[in-house]
Amino acid sequence: MKITNVKVELFDWKTEPWKTNDHTQFGNTVQLGVVTVETDEGISGNSFLGSSRVGADHHAPGLIEFIKPIILGRNPQDIGAIWSDLWKMNRSVSTYVIGAIDICLWDINGKIANQPIHRLLGTCKESVPVYSSTAFHETKEQYAEEALIFKNKGWTAHKIHPHGNPAYDIEICKAVRDAVGDDMKLMLDSMWSYQYEDAMRVGRAIEDLSFYWYEDPLVEEDIYNYKKLHQKLDIPIMSTEYAPGRFYGMAEWITEYATDFLRGDVAVTGGITPMVRLANLAEGFNMKCEIHHGGNSLNNVANLHITMAVPNCEFFEFFPCTGANMFGLVEDINFDNGYVTAPTKPGLGYEIDWDLLRKGHTATLE
Repeated sequence: MKITNVKVELFDWKTEPWKTNDHTQFGNTVQLGVVTVETDEGISGNSFLGSSRVGADHHAPGLIEFIKPIILGRNPQDIGAIWSDLWKMNRSVSTYVIGAIDICLWDINGKIANQPIHRLLGTCKESVPVYSSTAFHETKEQYAEEALIFKNKGWTAHKIHPHGNPAYDIEICKAVRDAVGDDMKLMLDSMWSYQYEDAMRVGRAIEDLSFYWYEDPLVEEDIYNYKKLHQKLDIPIMSTEYAPGRFYGMAEWITEYATDFLRGDVAVTGGITPMVRLANLAEGFNMKCEIHHGGNSLNNVANLHITMAVPNCEFFEFFPCTGANMFGLVEDINFDNGYVTAPTKPGLGYEIDWDLLRKGHTATLE
């Protein structure tokens, strides 16, 4: 079997605008890319490229210019060898591009085997709890109201993206804890907003509120202050989502005692292949590796396969819990009483809604 073509089709992705803080905007109209890797035996693999913040038109030209020539004529089952060659191009294309190609190859291999991808990886579980993950809200009362909606549906975990103002972020966390009581796991993702001193203050406050983890209080390259924070706080710290080097930069975070969890996803880390390796690295140190949302529906499906195939990922992230990242599939991932189950169909196992997408077709690159 050989790869005969690679193409990216671009489609309008229209959503209401939303944000996670005052400077990180999502939505309006962006371009969703559908990447297709075709083979000489008629089996194709697909992935989505782009997010509701950065559309596929920012990434697709580089995929065609730099990546397509590398993989044409290759055997799509040589996933490890191909990914290694793709990673060498990370100075020319983003990890989002590398991840999109890798996902296509795993989709092909699942279809060849007539098995869902998590079966090829080695299934560990059939379901996991989902945590609702907020967008930005203007008031602490709105954060509390949203958390209660999910608690009343039977969900057991909820994550807050606050304002980035340390004093008000503490108020938001207190309001949510007061609203949901002690029997819901709460997490705080501060989105790299603080300097060390404020990170300490917020960390102490949410320790007292029995929060489950403290995510990204400092910028991702600040390993020095993460080490200090880790030494002084008892609450588990989660970092490394955008840490330099991606998979290859993680060992230092472990050996320097700078984080309690590893973090990544198929877009940021560069595909299913390195994301599984990242989870395995964490497992070797008896650490959890929590998988971040993928930025689009099919990336989240790929994340779901990995979640089911590794023992040390506890949750699936539903971000934002308004559903604004859900687009382009006939039926998206379904959550049942706060849980999500393993896909059962071959490959990625979810059907692209071509009829919907083609109404907004804007370009084809190949």
